[in-house]
Amino acid sequence: MRSVSREAFVERIRQGDVALSPELAAAFAEVPREVFVPDGFQRRDGSWAGPSDADFLDLVYDDDVLVTKVDGGTPVSSSSQPSLMALMIAALDVRPGHTVLEIGAGTGYNAALLARLGASVISVDVQQDVADRARSALARAGAEGVRVVHGDGYAPPGVRVDRVIVTVGVAGLSPRWIEQLGDAPDGVVVAPVEHAGTHPVLRVTRDLRARVVCPSGFMTAAGPLTAAHPFPAPAMPRTLTRLVPYAEGRFDPPLEPLAYRGLWYAAGVWHRRATYAAVPRHEQNCLMLLDEERTGGAIVLPDGSVLAGGGEADRYATDALAILDRWLEAGRPPLGAWRVGLGPGGDPDAPILLPSSWELTSG
Repeated sequence: MRSVSREAFVERIRQGDVALSPELAAAFAEVPREVFVPDGFQRRDGSWAGPSDADFLDLVYDDDVLVTKVDGGTPVSSSSQPSLMALMIAALDVRPGHTVLEIGAGTGYNAALLARLGASVISVDVQQDVADRARSALARAGAEGVRVVHGDGYAPPGVRVDRVIVTVGVAGLSPRWIEQLGDAPDGVVVAPVEHAGTHPVLRVTRDLRARVVCPSGFMTAAGPLTAAHPFPAPAMPRTLTRLVPYAEGRFDPPLEPLAYRGLWYAAGVWHRRATYAAVPRHEQNCLMLLDEERTGGAIVLPDGSVLAGGGEADRYATDALAILDRWLEAGRPPLGAWRVGLGPGGDPDAPILLPSSWELTSG
């Protein structure tokens, strides 16, 4: 490497509030990420970074997502943010000798990390070109024990596995994944499951109980894994009406991003119109209760202030204030305080296991 050492890369990942085990730190230090993006990736400004560019390796070894395929302006494949990958792999609790089913091959980098931890990996991707590129990259990296399969992740190869990790946003889990865990008492699925506009990561055990691992935003899967379900996030807003101050802030300083995500997650449990939306003149996405017209509602900012607009501004602002009160009365529960129960739903011909109950715990 020319400019960024892999040791510095590991430190950048740790700065994302990730407690890396020695084994996982070694995997990130030893697996060359640049091998998995040979054709480059999209920069944050929309331009394309290629291997010959001076900033290529600096960007590769930043703690950031690398978008590697764009279709009509929409990202459709990427290498996920390393700190998010680390959190998900840690939650997976991979041990040498495990067989891991990966849904969504991406660049192949995640599978290479799992293989470095001693797992055998079956990686499935619905896009033929993505699967082919991942397979080639894994070969170039010398990663052993990974088989890349072109196919539908809902119905992957029917082999017995110890772990399942999903690297694409889903509405729910395929029952096939649970079946493939067999009777292993410690079998788990780690998956980003839709909730109030994004895809927080769940760690699901064979009894269909889950805990929330961390916030995330993933590209959405196709097919049965995104079937209609009882608790969909409201469709993203059309052009928003003018939002005006409704209530003053109550947090000084404003909530840190992770605490704000805790408020957002709770709002998604308690209100069916909660989502996470881009709001004009605000750098970060905001918690929003979006009205039925998708042009107004109420925004809760990180400082606890409320903006509202549209024909039902008073109603939605009142709901937003009630959510703030309820969250505070509950002791500001973080994401990890929630336990989630999953139940059958989706298309009867291709059912999925959906979040269906939520319970607050003490931690």
